Amino acid sequence: MTRPRNRPDVLVAGGGPAGVAAALTLASQGADVVLLHPGPPARWRVVESLAPVTRLLLQGLGVLDRLPPECCAPCYGNQSSWGGPDLTATDFLRGPYGAGWHVDRGPFDAALRRAARAAGVRLHTGSVRSVARKDGRWQVTVSDTAMTAPYLVDATGARARLARRLGAQVVHHDHLVAVAAEVVGPGPRHDGPYGAEAGPERTSLVESAAFGWWYTAPLPFGRHVVMAVTDADLVAGAGLRTPQGWWAALAVTRHVRARVPAHRPTAPRRLCVLSAGTSRTVPAAGPGWVAAGDAAAVTDPIAARGITHALATGIAAATALTEEAGGDQRALGRYAARVGAVHDEFLCARAACYGAEARWDTPFWRRRRTAADVTSPGPDATPGSSR
Repeated sequence: MTRPRNRPDVLVAGGGPAGVAAALTLASQGADVVLLHPGPPARWRVVESLAPVTRLLLQGLGVLDRLPPECCAPCYGNQSSWGGPDLTATDFLRGPYGAGWHVDRGPFDAALRRAARAAGVRLHTGSVRSVARKDGRWQVTVSDTAMTAPYLVDATGARARLARRLGAQVVHHDHLVAVAAEVVGPGPRHDGPYGAEAGPERTSLVESAAFGWWYTAPLPFGRHVVMAVTDADLVAGAGLRTPQGWWAALAVTRHVRARVPAHRPTAPRRLCVLSAGTSRTVPAAGPGWVAAGDAAAVTDPIAARGITHALATGIAAATALTEEAGGDQRALGRYAARVGAVHDEFLCARAACYGAEARWDTPFWRRRRTAADVTSPGPDATPGSSR
């Protein structure tokens, strides 16, 4: 039977990991799903580290074997200089799930959308221009197309564009930003586009600094993504606003500079400033709608759990909608409460993580020390420990 093209069971706004995870989960339950994708991102997307446990989520969605090798390079662990000058390391290969990944978001997201299309999800390019509730259905205008559906999923990212239109509020916990660039690493290694099969070049690296912290991870052909992370109002004072100032700050690091030729006068031609603040959408669900991924909650990048969180909340949001459609009128409320509880747990873990670094008495660290005072740093209070 042919279903009405513009009358799906669920409209999912957002073609990233959260939206695709929700769409795939709903389609597997027999729902007719339209996935709204706004098109190519206007800005550069930073390579992200993916926890090994994410393998289970991707496998459950049926997309693990559909990811092309050019979008996912193995990540064998994390290194960090945090709370002291020396490096500590986490070895993923000693864990139960094997290696993680360094993920290039452009081809990664595109591969997920192809998998969704293959699973019967209908893709529609465009953004939501208007939304209204009438007779138990959503009346939605997508670019110049009118659609109607009983359920909506907001996977539009940290701005939570649909949820805010429906009365939700985004509560910001900080105004963290990442000042990022691509740089060329030292010494070519030709075992493949990502270099040798093992060693520190295949790990992510975090190094704390007076203004905040640095992050770097490998890209193909000897390149690295490097980010300086601090609060938005501290960027200028830290000298990070210009490529020359950013490069000078990089040159005084101990470990990150060893990954890139910071001693050479080859500062990046441009910097990309990315929002990285922690926030939560309240509520994360309401009558006939649910938020997933960053539209539900955004976590500090120090935890390196963005994609994992997106996939997990996409699956959970879709499950809640399926339960609600089956007559469980408390399903969406339980989902919203779960999002809030998980986010509160993350805030405690984040406070412990930042509280483990006590070397600097600067505005960035003083702001976080106040919150950390109420949480004793545990053995896992290290960058990336929530993976």
